[in-house]
Formats: sequence, C-alpha cells, structure tokens
Amino acid sequence: MPISMRMTTWRSLAVTATAVLAAALLTPAAALGAPREGRTPPESRPVYSYANAVRESVWVDTGTDADGDGHTDRVAADIVRPREAARQGRKVPVIMDASPYYSCCGRGNESQKKTYDSSGHVVQMPLFYDNYFVPRGYAFVGVDLAGTNRSDGCVDVGGPSDIRSAKAVIDWLNGRARAYTTRTGSTPVKATWTNGRTGMIGKSWDGTIANGVAATGVKGLKTIVPISAISSWYDYYFAKGAPLYDSGPDWLSDYVESPAARSRCAAERKRLVDGAPRSGDWTPLWTARDYVREAAKVRASVFLVHGMQDLNVRTKNFGQWWDALARHHVKRKIWLSQTGHVDPFDFRRGAWADTLHRWFDHELLGYDNGVDREPMADIERHPDQWVTSRVWPPSGTQATTLRPAPGARPGVGTLQLRAAHGTETFTDDPRLSETDWADQAGRPTAEKAGFLTVPLSRDLRLAGSSRVTVTATPTTTTAHLSAVLVDLGPDTIRDYADAAEGITTLTGRTCWGASTAGDSACFLETAAKTKAVGYTVLSRGWADLGNYADTGKGVPLTPGRAYTITLDLAPTDHVVPRGHRLALIVAGTDKDLIDPPASTPTLTLDLSRTSARIALTGGAAAFARATAGTAPDASAYGTGAGAGAGSRQGVPAAGTAHRVPAAGTVHRVPAA
Repeated sequence: MPISMRMTTWRSLAVTATAVLAAALLTPAAALGAPREGRTPPESRPVYSYANAVRESVWVDTGTDADGDGHTDRVAADIVRPREAARQGRKVPVIMDASPYYSCCGRGNESQKKTYDSSGHVVQMPLFYDNYFVPRGYAFVGVDLAGTNRSDGCVDVGGPSDIRSAKAVIDWLNGRARAYTTRTGSTPVKATWTNGRTGMIGKSWDGTIANGVAATGVKGLKTIVPISAISSWYDYYFAKGAPLYDSGPDWLSDYVESPAARSRCAAERKRLVDGAPRSGDWTPLWTARDYVREAAKVRASVFLVHGMQDLNVRTKNFGQWWDALARHHVKRKIWLSQTGHVDPFDFRRGAWADTLHRWFDHELLGYDNGVDREPMADIERHPDQWVTSRVWPPSGTQATTLRPAPGARPGVGTLQLRAAHGTETFTDDPRLSETDWADQAGRPTAEKAGFLTVPLSRDLRLAGSSRVTVTATPTTTTAHLSAVLVDLGPDTIRDYADAAEGITTLTGRTCWGASTAGDSACFLETAAKTKAVGYTVLSRGWADLGNYADTGKGVPLTPGRAYTITLDLAPTDHVVPRGHRLALIVAGTDKDLIDPPASTPTLTLDLSRTSARIALTGGAAAFARATAGTAPDASAYGTGAGAGAGSRQGVPAAGTAHRVPAAGTVHRVPAA
C-alpha cells in the first residue's frame, strides 16, 4: 500500500541515520531537543533513535492480592525509552497509557494490540505515541490493567484495583513502589532513567483510568489527556435510575479479562453483580467509581477531548468532570468534536499531533511555548470547521429558564421566556427514538410533546450543560422520561449514527514518528463522513420518574399522582442559526438509548411546573432578541407553519449502543 508522508517545517516524521549520528554528537542539552532561540516557540525535536530505543518490561507490585492466589498482584508495564538519554545520564519524562485493551480487543481505528519478541520485550506498541514522542526525549509506558494481558489481579471496572494498577506504576516511576524484572521473580528494578514527571493519556476506558488516577492526587502525575472518558461509572450505566445498557460491569470485566484472571476472579465478578443492581439504585460500588467527588484532589492539568454526539460514553461524563475541575481551579483545555466515540487522531490528525506535542512539552518538559495562553476550547462547528473560545463555557453564558406553553394543536406547543399554564399528554412508545420524535417535531403525535420557538431572527448559541424539570402524572407504577433539544433546520453534520460515528477510513497512510519493522508509525487516513439533515438532535437526557425524591434510589409510582424530576441534559456547544427553530421534546423511552420501564404509561405534563434551564450565551436577553423581530422566510428552512408535515430526514436511528467503552472504533448493532 502506498505511503504518503506529511511534512512540516518543524516536525520530522522519521528518525534517519543522520539524526541518530547527530544525537550521539550533540551536547546533552541539545540531545534532549532543547528549545530553539528567537521567535520560534521552543519544542522537543526528534533527535533520538527510535530503532535503537530501550525496550523493557517490568512488573510493579500493587501491594494487594485481588485474585486471592496468596501473592501480591503485579501489573505489567512495557517501556520504550531513548537509549542515548540513558547513556548520557539524562532523566526523561513519561507518557503513560494504562489500558485493558492491549491484548483482548485492540486499540485505535486499526485495533492494534501489543506484540512481543521471543524475549518478551514489546515490539509493537499500539497507536503513535511511542513512535512520535520517544525520538523527542520522552519515555512511553503501556500498562496492562490488573487482570488483563500479562498482569496479575482482577478487573474491577474502574474501581480500586483498576486505579491502583496505574497509580502503582506512577509511584514506581517516582521511587515509591517496587517492581521486578519478571512476573514471579525476585530481581528488583528501579526507574533510574526517569525524572518521574508523568502524563497519562488514553481514550475511553484508558482515559477513564487517567481521570481516576488524577483523582487520587498522586504525586508525579503532571497532566492527563482523557479522550471520551468516564468520570462516574454510574453515569455510564444509568441516568437517574434509567438503565442505559442491558448489562452491568460484570459483563464488561469478563469481556476484557485474561484467561488466567477469568479463572481466578469469580469472587470479584460476583461483587460486581451484587454491587450494581439493575434497579439503577446508587450503591457503594458506584461511590468507589465516582471520580467527580474527588476532583478537589486533582493536582494534574487536564486536556479533555470528547465527541458531542458520543452515545457510548455519554457526554454528561465530560460535563460534570469539567465543571468540578473548574470549581477547584484545575488548569484545563478542551476539544469538542461533532463525532461520536472517536479519537482526535482520526478526526483532526495534524492539529492533534501538533497540539498534543506542545501540551506535553509544556507540562512535562516545562517549555514556555504559549500553549497555556491559547484559547481554552476548540469546538467543531461544522465538519472539519473549528472555532475557539477563550474560556469554556464562553463568557456571558447563563442558565436561562425557558417555559413550554400550549400551542394551537395538542402536543405541539411553544418555547418561550414567559410562564404558562395548561397540560400536554403523551403515551410511552418504546419502539420510537429521538430521531422519530424530531422527525415529527412540529406535528401532533401520540408519543411525545414538542415545544418550538418561532423561527429565529438571530443565531442562538447553547454552550455547557442544561437541565429540564418535568412535572408529570403517570397512569402506571413505572415510567421513564426523555428530554431532547433539537435544532430544526437544514445542515450538513458528521454522521455520528453511522457505524464509524462520523469518520470514513481511507486507503492511504500518513506517518507520525519513526517506524521499525515491527511497529509502523504510518496509519490509515480518515475523512469526515457527513450527512445532509433537516434537523439535529443537539442534547438529550433521561430519568426514571421513580427517582423523583432521591436520585440514587427509585420507588414505585402512584398512578394519578404528579411527580417532579429534573433531567440532566448532555453538555454541548451548538449554534442554532438564524431562520431555524429550537425545539424541546419530552417523551418516554428513547429507543436503544435507554431501556423501557416495566409498563407503558401515559403521562400528563403540568406545563406551569415544567421548564428548561438552558445554557445560553447572552442569556435571556439573547433569547429574547433571537425570538423577536423579523425572521427570514421560514419556508426556506423547513420551519414554517407547516413544519413537521413530512419527514425532515435526520441521521438514522443510532441503533443499540455497544456495551464496551472501547478504545477503538465502536461499531453498533443495527437497529431492529
């Protein structure tokens, strides 16, 4: 397959023999890739040989015996580091990815796994991190979480064992833990080659571990880069009692555990079953996997990346983590894409490598390259079109209360600033999804209640997390609720509901770092997969109405009694353009995104006690301006008086979300 090489004026994509020779002759400061003088921002440079790098494995003692074999568990850490730095006595920082996927499932868009030579030393390390950063004076460490690949112990799905797996390695890098040259041997090994400054990175479960380790406050962890990561495992499985998946963490542990661990870890899996009841009640198991409550302990800076249409690790996870970090004044940076569960290497490759390079140079090498003074947020406004915000949410964003009001037709009301009276009634239909509701937003249908603004006379920006408070009277003892915000109007967006969640994998390759015969730095290119739509679901949230009094415990409902509950909507950054409408839809089961209740209730909304607190840039004044004045010809946008008379054409129904917070591209089971 032909290989194309992308070059820039300041990034070499391969380490040549000339560079290797030059590294041997340079002074120690130059060999590290010392900052260049003058106007060019300082950067580390690829002056070390990747082909000649030290490749070794150590087993770090976690101090616990989770698998009950009578010996403390050891986790495997595979290391690639520059040999010349070690010879010079120069200590290097570490980039670390702790993962359960190195042997069971693969990582990245090409599902790469670790490979080893006959001596057990790592040959291929998945992804580009080692290829790119080792020649620039970093060590890369790939950690097998406890119970996976070559590590002892048991997988406990984001719990103490998972977190201890990675934290123990950071402790070892900083001289506070023991490691050995083999899994069962007694020969100790020390990390004399590192200064202990560590940055953790990873997508999904890997990024989740980075969040959890940061929440321990471990010394030596200087920065984390969580991509599509979980911040609270309860919010991976439930939304205020409403189940998001038809399985629990025990299924997930069995999915990733090594055969040896699977044979020894039945007791741990039982604890996962017993501690995570499908009722959706909060238990101590979830408390132990809630990193948000420990945000005050975070010492590391955070560069967060998430897809705003991620229906695997749903975006509440990044929103609540981001807000908690802000409350504790943690240094932060954020990228928000239009994709689903996709790595930035596959939706913005060149800018990602450049920005990540500068971020690690600043946080781990201490280079004053200005990355910390750049805008805090990059947001994908249209496919491959990005804007920035100096802070995020942007200055002037306020939680603004919008009120639903009855309209001229049952089930189709208005969305306004003024309070209103009246009721709307709908019947849960588990066969239908948010796309079905949005497709008929302006038309009376039995399964939803919709509330639309007038066509906007100005753009309206939503940025941050929103909430919808609903007062509803059910006809049965169980009821699930959904609320979605919809931009009604034509657009071209990434097709996040497609199996690849917004990208297309091409046949050409680009190279990001140095290669060896066993580990290529050249990866398949990708492009945005787009779809022309008539509407866009931009935020959604769910709840079990039985959790009205206690978000952590559900109770049976009394038919005919009114209950009030608040649904947390997914954070987003979206501009509803001039001429479009903003719609709030309230309904029951969101097919394939939550599981249905035991019954199919009819619910009556009390509009006087129902409202939406929407994060609007400019607040109520911006909403008032956008809904006043003369709008453009609404018929041109499909948002006129007849809106909803026919299909608007959105993305297809997303299908059943995969039950794995996967490190690679997540494929979905087609909807029935």
